Amino acid sequence: MKTKKTATKKTAAKNLTVLEEVKQLYKFMEDNKLSALDYANKGTHVKLVRAGMAQSVEGTLNNFSFQSKEETKKEVPIYGATVKSPLQGIFFRGASPSAPPFIREGDKVKAGTPICLIEAMKVFNEVKAPFDCVITKVLIDNGQPVKPGDMLFGVEKI
Repeated sequence: MKTKKTATKKTAAKNLTVLEEVKQLYKFMEDNKLSALDYANKGTHVKLVRAGMAQSVEGTLNNFSFQSKEETKKEVPIYGATVKSPLQGIFFRGASPSAPPFIREGDKVKAGTPICLIEAMKVFNEVKAPFDCVITKVLIDNGQPVKPGDMLFGVEKI
């Protein structure tokens, strides 16, 4: 008997409409006195933010937005190749924030030439061109944080 009840509950949970799920999430948010709730499940992403404590559920439901995974993915331009960050830190195009950049879009660069700096724990680490290339696009703004694997430059191999 217990297995049938469990199976029935699971089936009922799968058949919930999006609106019913949002109402349940809102009730959870209200019961726990949360001002915001971010929820993702099976391709659906819901972010609930309480606009005002005195609003009704219906009034607040108008402020919600629904996005599928496909909509939340950002379109990434395709480059022939990219130079990626080897470590986590702050990206600098030049020797200092006010200094001119090491390279600009359109520059031809030889392998081993410094193309930017990444500051990590007060140490400035040079990022060198891994191969001869032409810089087609600078993908990160000066002074922005980067993680290992973040694309820094779009390049074309020479």
